[in-house]
Formats: sequence, structure tokens, C-alpha cells
Amino acid sequence: MKRQVAVLAALTLAVSTGCAETKEQPVAVPAPSAATSTGEPWYDEITAAPAGGNVGGVGSPCPLPISFSLPEKWTPKPIEIPEGELAELLGEAFTARGGATARCEVDGRRAGGGFLRVWTADDPTVEARPALEAFVAGGEKVSGQEYRSVKAGSIDAVEATWVSTSELTEDTNRSWAFAVRAGGRTVLVTVSESLLAEATDLLPGYRLARSSAGLPK
Repeated sequence: MKRQVAVLAALTLAVSTGCAETKEQPVAVPAPSAATSTGEPWYDEITAAPAGGNVGGVGSPCPLPISFSLPEKWTPKPIEIPEGELAELLGEAFTARGGATARCEVDGRRAGGGFLRVWTADDPTVEARPALEAFVAGGEKVSGQEYRSVKAGSIDAVEATWVSTSELTEDTNRSWAFAVRAGGRTVLVTVSESLLAEATDLLPGYRLARSSAGLPK
């Protein structure tokens, strides 16, 4: 009997000690949440590049309804359609698409980053989502379109990604774009992969543009 009492006492002490130790354990801190969409198609794990300049504001080479920051060595220049009938036809092929007209090109090749392009919708009343949908549909053999709501700086925006296939070479490349309403019209900022620039080259500059977008000062 004494042996049973001793055993029970030992078990009670062990359980009590275990409970006390459990109470002293620190509360686990949840791990930081993962990026919204890692990998294709959004590559949200790729963050914005450091700012080294800006475009769209007072004195900018490209007067635009919005302004945004640019990485170092990314150079903006206005897009102008060449003169002459043939030049106009050739120019229109590169400066007009899906109801939008190209206004500015930001050259990031010196930094290995390809190009950003800024477009404005031809119809000043069209909202961001339909303007972006029309732009995407105006591309070459488009597939895999995806859309989502985002913030461009502090402005509500719509973002798209899609894949285009060349009718001549069958090469494919992915593009990204965001659209916002600003200055009484819709503005689109686009970027596309190429043989010389992949997502990791392009998206830091594009993400900087999106995160810093605002009204020109």
C-alpha cells in the first residue's frame, strides 16, 4: 500500500512539474507570411529597385498624368510618331494598341532592365479595368491573362499579366502592366520580357514604378 501511495505521489509531482514547465514556454511567434504569389506569373518575391530618378513631374522629359520613380541609369524619353505616310504606318504599329497610345519609353538597358512604356487611353472616360483588358487583347496571340486589384502608390489600380506568342517565330514572352485613373484619363505602365531581359531584370524597375506612382508635382 505504501508503495502504491509513493508511486501515485511521484506521478502527481511529475504531472504538476510538467504543467508548470508548459506554462513557462514562450508563445511561438508566427512566421512572416509569404509573398502574395511567388514565382510565375506575378513573381511577387521580386522587390522594387532603389530609386535613382523620376519621370512625369515638372521638367520631366515625359509630361504625364502620373509621376513615378525610376532606378538609376533608367532613362525616359517621349515617344513621337515619325513624319511621312510610311513612317506613320510603321510608327502606329509600335505606338498604338487596344485603344491606347504610347507616350513615354523608359530605357533601362544600361542597367540590364529592358524597357518600361507608359500609355494613355484614347478615350478619356474609359476606366482602368476595361482599358487594360482592351490593351491586353490588342497584343499578338495573347493567352493566360490574369488580373488583380493592387495599389499604385496610394492610387487604386488594376494589374495584368499575360503571355504573347510571336506569329513569325513562335517565341513566347510574358508581360505585366498596371492601369490607374489620373488627371482625367487612364494611364497604363507596361513591361515585357525579351531575349535580353527576363522577369528578374525587368520587375525591380516595374515594381518601383508601381509602388511610387502618384500625381505629378
